[in-house]
Amino acid sequence: MHRMSTTIDLGAFLRTRRSRLRPQDVALPDFGGRRRVAGLRREEIAQLAGVSVDYYIRMEQGRAPNPSSAVLDALARALRLDEDETRHLHRLGQPRPATRHTPRPRPGQQQVRPMLRRLLDELRDVPAMVMGRRMDVLAWNTAASALLGDYAALEPAERNIPRITFLDPASRDLFADWSTCARENVAYLRLEAGRHPDDPELAGLIGELSVKSADFRRWWAEHPVQDKTSGTKRFHHPLVGDLTLTYDTLRAADDPDQALITYTAEPHTPSHDALRMLLTWTTPTPTTATTPPSTVGPQHSHHT
Repeated sequence: MHRMSTTIDLGAFLRTRRSRLRPQDVALPDFGGRRRVAGLRREEIAQLAGVSVDYYIRMEQGRAPNPSSAVLDALARALRLDEDETRHLHRLGQPRPATRHTPRPRPGQQQVRPMLRRLLDELRDVPAMVMGRRMDVLAWNTAASALLGDYAALEPAERNIPRITFLDPASRDLFADWSTCARENVAYLRLEAGRHPDDPELAGLIGELSVKSADFRRWWAEHPVQDKTSGTKRFHHPLVGDLTLTYDTLRAADDPDQALITYTAEPHTPSHDALRMLLTWTTPTPTTATTPPSTVGPQHSHHT
């Protein structure tokens, strides 16, 4: 697959965000009556953003390339976008040209940053992994294998969070809020698509998941956008039962393509006790995708 069309994505993104707004959300008068479509009308968004109706229509149709930053900022305010959505809007509206002199590394060539490697080595009692481009799992520790599954049992090309989430049925059992986790992965992939519209491997992954998963296909069409930063996940682990863990993401400012993700439990809680019990059955031996570990821990779903 080739470069993803940012102008088409821009139009679809604008339409989905317009459809979720109501007149009362943006202090517009609502004179009642039935609207033919959900959300605000195109002329209402154009009025709120201070652009002509014709120009906004062309933007939604993918016929208005290279809108200015001022126009994109005005649209972000009119559509009530959050920070992640606003950055995504700018990437779609002002995509960087593809560079020919610096080809993108092929899958398997992305190496774990030394700083992230050192941190992973130190986190013996904390489930942790390094996530790379396209949400590939580049490295993990044994605690992560115990919690999330044995990544070493997978081929390197299969160590991908959304692929496991949507195509491995066991992931639906591991997460009490599977749909929430899955939708977060879709939203992060949308962010990735905005960052790297010329990544053929990412386009291939999106195409594969769209074909094989009706859930992915439906949620992808909604154009969700959300960065992976921090939050709470509820697990239903086959060995120790229910856990509620907090995940945090550490990303180097100069390399957004790699992130260290950790899972921790609040001290003095049943989840903390269950996690400690689980980790007593493992040996703290960190590993990378290029040097798989021995099989340690339960054989269950793999996910983040």
